[in-house]
Amino acid sequence: MASLTEILILRGVMPIEALDSMPGGWGEEEMSVRKLVEEGVLTEAQVASARAAQMGLPFVELLEYPVDRTAVSMVAASLCRRHEVLPIAMNEDSLTLAMVDPGNVFAIDDVRAATRMQIHLVVAERNDLLSAIDRFHRADGELSDLTTELEQESSGAEVALAGQNEPQQDDAPIVRFVNLLISQAIQDRASDIHIEPAERHFNVRYRIDGVLHEMQEAPKAIQNGVISRLKIMSDIDIAERRKPQDGRMSVSHGGRKIDLRVATLPTVWGEKVVMRILDNAESSMSINDLAMLDENLEAFRTSYTKPYGMILVTGPTGSGKSTTLYTTLHAIARPEINVITVEDPVEYRMPGINQVQVNPKAGLTFASALRSILRSDPDVVLIGEIRDHETAQIAVEAALTGHLVLSTLHTNDAPSAVTRLTEMEIEPFLVGSALDCVVAQRLARRLCDRCKEAYQPSSAELMSMRVGFEPTQPIPTLFRPVGCQTCSGTGYRGRIAVHEVMTVTEEIERLAVERAAAAEISRTAQSQGMLPLRADGWRKVQMGLTSLEEILRVVA
Repeated sequence: MASLTEILILRGVMPIEALDSMPGGWGEEEMSVRKLVEEGVLTEAQVASARAAQMGLPFVELLEYPVDRTAVSMVAASLCRRHEVLPIAMNEDSLTLAMVDPGNVFAIDDVRAATRMQIHLVVAERNDLLSAIDRFHRADGELSDLTTELEQESSGAEVALAGQNEPQQDDAPIVRFVNLLISQAIQDRASDIHIEPAERHFNVRYRIDGVLHEMQEAPKAIQNGVISRLKIMSDIDIAERRKPQDGRMSVSHGGRKIDLRVATLPTVWGEKVVMRILDNAESSMSINDLAMLDENLEAFRTSYTKPYGMILVTGPTGSGKSTTLYTTLHAIARPEINVITVEDPVEYRMPGINQVQVNPKAGLTFASALRSILRSDPDVVLIGEIRDHETAQIAVEAALTGHLVLSTLHTNDAPSAVTRLTEMEIEPFLVGSALDCVVAQRLARRLCDRCKEAYQPSSAELMSMRVGFEPTQPIPTLFRPVGCQTCSGTGYRGRIAVHEVMTVTEEIERLAVERAAAAEISRTAQSQGMLPLRADGWRKVQMGLTSLEEILRVVA
């Protein structure tokens, strides 16, 4: 049988010169291979794959493998962790077992005794296996603890009541379950946590890179306790279940403080809870990190460096508008100027910025806060969202009286912002004079740099982009998602913004005064060099940043 080092050298992943420093003996060879991994000469996956070939066994990447949850449940979490094994598939009388060390006969015997099934072995990389054990057993283990404790109560109603009215210790099952949900979501880079009641259970879903993933199905008996715990943490009225409520909480994760915005919504099966994770560490604070094309960045920078005028960022909910505004504020803010924001809620806390949170119950609305702000000698004003005529009117007047005003608006594209403001009964000549720049944006998933694959698209695929591609042009090389351990098998990791930057020129100002349609404003802006969202997305597809399918998904 070939040695581990011989297989690694034959595969071309280990330099033959490394043999000079290799001592004899199996144990010493293992130590030397480990040293090469630590030095970055080899990867864990290369070593595990070579070990599988040495033993004549299959090698699997668990994040890409369709693991059977029924098979996982056949072996206790404690046994999986002790021996670093995980059942991943099963049939009538046999179990497929992923292992780090297939030579560990004690582990194989223990699993065979626990399941009374024949064992088929496959080899997995250690970090991959431990991550899979955490993913499949952590939440299940907590739920098992919860179920045991719930069974000790006389009824599910009593448990729910206790969860609402009794002080909860840090080691209480409900507390541990909620902490697990939040910490796992942060670890998985989720932007939102959805807790959704159903008839016989409740589901937990994480939004990762803009797409929802089902993570957990939990017993109905603990639903009220979990929701009550979240309400207590968010300072929300736990007795009110008939109307939507909003709150906020802060948690510690990995030595840093992370804020979560919490919203409840009554449904027929109970209250749905959505938590938006506001992680300052993950937010971009450099204009260059917005990934704008050079011409778009130049037009945007020209606008935000002016001493007055209005800049609007538009797009649907969850399109990164707040991140763009905060990044712009970070570029603008300096000790010589006074920056004041009015938000609902304050999503990211920034040093050196005066941030005001609206409170309608106390009479502090966007409009009333804006009036007070303008009496506080601001140079730059950020308005979380322009929602009504009064707020829009004050914002426009502020832009016309020597202030730089930043805000967001819900429109489908940049030219529609002009018509949207006139629909809010702002005088068209004021809109044209105050508005300086509009940035429309969407978020597309970024291709995983580790596994993306180059390919030649068909002419039909390229024509679907509707960006002026002609069949006579040469076919460009694009990239598509594949899926690997780094990106959890999705082919994507992180997100990238697609922009449409419209500078309000004299021609567009004249069209605003004439109450021209958004389509006419768009044609004029494009003739002056504005790149539509789809064209900007196409450029980023050609750069290998995202895929054709993603742009077609997020841009109409």
